[in-house]
Amino acid sequence: MDFSAYISQTLSIAPGRVSATLKLMGEGATIPFISRYRKEATGSLDEVQVAAIFNEAARLQEVEKRKEAILKAMEEQGALTEELRTRITECYVLATLEDIYLPYRPKRRTRAAVAREKGLEPLSEALAQQTFVEVVRLAQKYVGESVASVDEALGGARDIIAEWVSEHEAARRLVRGLFEREASISSAVAKGKEAEGAKYRDYFSFSEPLRRCPSHRILALRRGEAEGVLRVSIAPPQAKAIEMLEKLFVKNDSESAMQVKAAVADSYKRLLSPSIETEAAAQSKAKADEEAIRVFAANLRQLLLAPPLGQKNVLAIDPGFRTGCKVVCLDARGNLRHNDTIHPHASSQGERAAAAKKLAAMVEAYHIDAIAIGNGTAGRETEAFVKDLQLRRAVQVFVVSEDGASIYSASPVAREEFPEYDVTVRGAISIGRRLMDPLAELVKIDPKSIGVGQYQHDVNQQQLKRSLDQTVESCVNMVGVNLNTASKHLLSYVSGMGQQLAQHVVAWRKEHGAFASRSQLREVPRLGAKAFEQCAGFLRISNAKNSLDNSAVHPENYHVAEQMAKDLGCTVGDLLRREDLRKQLVPEKYISEKVGLPTLLDIMKELAKPGLDPREQAKVFEFAQDVHSMEDLQAGMILPGIVTNITNFGAFVDVGIKQDGLVHVSQLTDNFVNNPADVVKLHQHVQVRVVEVDAARKRIQLSMKGISQ
Repeated sequence: MDFSAYISQTLSIAPGRVSATLKLMGEGATIPFISRYRKEATGSLDEVQVAAIFNEAARLQEVEKRKEAILKAMEEQGALTEELRTRITECYVLATLEDIYLPYRPKRRTRAAVAREKGLEPLSEALAQQTFVEVVRLAQKYVGESVASVDEALGGARDIIAEWVSEHEAARRLVRGLFEREASISSAVAKGKEAEGAKYRDYFSFSEPLRRCPSHRILALRRGEAEGVLRVSIAPPQAKAIEMLEKLFVKNDSESAMQVKAAVADSYKRLLSPSIETEAAAQSKAKADEEAIRVFAANLRQLLLAPPLGQKNVLAIDPGFRTGCKVVCLDARGNLRHNDTIHPHASSQGERAAAAKKLAAMVEAYHIDAIAIGNGTAGRETEAFVKDLQLRRAVQVFVVSEDGASIYSASPVAREEFPEYDVTVRGAISIGRRLMDPLAELVKIDPKSIGVGQYQHDVNQQQLKRSLDQTVESCVNMVGVNLNTASKHLLSYVSGMGQQLAQHVVAWRKEHGAFASRSQLREVPRLGAKAFEQCAGFLRISNAKNSLDNSAVHPENYHVAEQMAKDLGCTVGDLLRREDLRKQLVPEKYISEKVGLPTLLDIMKELAKPGLDPREQAKVFEFAQDVHSMEDLQAGMILPGIVTNITNFGAFVDVGIKQDGLVHVSQLTDNFVNNPADVVKLHQHVQVRVVEVDAARKRIQLSMKGISQ
């Protein structure tokens, strides 16, 4: 089915651009490929817009499946009129779709169903007309074998009316709208859970308008509810809701109208309110999930695009006190050259001296350019030990996040890479490789284990995975991948690849040696024309015979660059090296039926900086030397720190004491801040002021206000 018109209206993107994107999507094109190499077709939609179209199309496919199930069920009942078919077919909102279907949905044995079995439906229909004055006399006719009294007859009739009200589309719209505008989310502590749920004490007696409740608070409330600590409810003012419904259903003040009025109140309290509350809870949770996933994806993007050290010889240390520090030496390609264990924190002076001697020898023997030290237990102490060494080589010392390293070291990926080494060696290797190229190493780890999420285990896991996979794919393809050195795990995220093709590429490389050109990819088993089209532009071959193979220029457009060089009487290599030649080019001259100005401008940028890594360079950072624990902190101190996580309510900063402090959103700058990510970035080096230290709750309040960054 063509969703172009609906998606166009929903996302405010021109219909033609949406249609072109959906067509490319249907042909198997990926988000990075479409946004980078099909700008003429989409009108230069960026990656965010293309992803939004992909995601909305996926949602509509799910709605379409639900429509088919509903149409089939109603057809089997014989309840499907042409009017209902049209309404269902033209509906794109799941809640509205379910409202249409609700009166026809198979029901369990409700109070209304019991009343119908007793033959009370005609009485309810009569009362609903609201013209009868003497309802007792009317109800008396239904008293008999199955109905013991007038009260039972009227009660059963009201139950039927209450169900009608609860299934009435207009009534549901009214109540749903009231929930959206005026509902509050409230919580109370469950009896006897005060001590067990102490961390939720801010929510033991809590209420806030639902529409103003931020995502992190909703997720915290729902987590407390799931753990049995909190009782959470959502409701608008009850009297107002009932009054709105009475205006819809109660026509006058007759005796029969009073029966309808009572049924309306019962319907709201017993049926409508719980039903819409469930909807509101699900919807607010879905919105909270969406926001939390957005924050997580933004943080992950920053982490994956963290500055790499590059191809340097690295000595990496996984610190430890009791069992010592595991040390590995890596060459410039990340290959393991040597591993050892040292004990720089032993009580014996001899062991400490031996550790210093070993490190100095390894630095010399393996021509080490940089040392990477994990930031976990004993990290600060190991950093101090290393910096006190009198090394003969100029070596930079970096502290590297260990988040997820232990997950990687015990994973099948690590066992496959280093089957002969234990988890301690693998963990140290991961720390070293993270310094060299964070992106290449972190793609091997489940993003949820990297430590930059916000309630990542509480959100919709399918949506989270889809979003994080898109983020990883986006980052990998934005940076580009060295075809001859990339692991199969990194290659699997290249546009059009996937795990199987990545495995085939690595196998081909192992058998035939390094790729000399992009065109050799066509020799890889099962890598057909479509896969080549999708992946080729994102792969790089350094020192290739054709210089364009180390650029983001797609092979389908090599002829354009070659024609440019021919027109200037030079080679493509000359164009890459000489700015004076590139300045003579007029891109508009090369516009054709297949190649438009957006692609030509991209080619011009690549000719100027072929294969340039868009990431910054890694920088050395030092914590305050006299701060090692919470006891060392004093209010008013100004300290250097590293941003470790960003949430909607602020940023967490590591000041070197194993416990991150929070810079609340109100403390980031002197001005109002709507989104903390607008002010700080992950791994950013910042200066913070200590505001408050709560040792009992292990909380540190920090501020960046009034401090020059």
